[in-house]
Amino acid sequence: QVHLEESGGGTVQAGESLRLSCIASEFAYCMGWFRQVPGKQRERVAVINVFGGMLYADSVKGRFTISRDNAKNSLILQMNSLKPEDTATYYCAAKTGGECDVNDYGIWGQGTQVAVSS
Repeated sequence: QVHLEESGGGTVQAGESLRLSCIASEFAYCMGWFRQVPGKQRERVAVINVFGGMLYADSVKGRFTISRDNAKNSLILQMNSLKPEDTATYYCAAKTGGECDVNDYGIWGQGTQVAVSS
């Protein structure tokens, strides 16, 4: 079973940047970031496959960049121009096969909090 560990959350002001990191204990074909606000459904932010193919939520396009280092089993989410509506708990997720744009991810990190003040 793949284990995921996130880091990099925090509190920033609108317009600032944060970088989230996730380390996987072993290789996963699909990796991604999801976020959740209390009382709302978990939202897919960005996913990436082993070949670097990426998919972003419309709300973060042009502001967030997902990347991965397959040699290190690591995943990065660079978040620029943050907005208050980006405030959420961010989760690293992975799955070992299938289509990365299908939201059946079964491996999750513990989550890291991002808070953006206006």
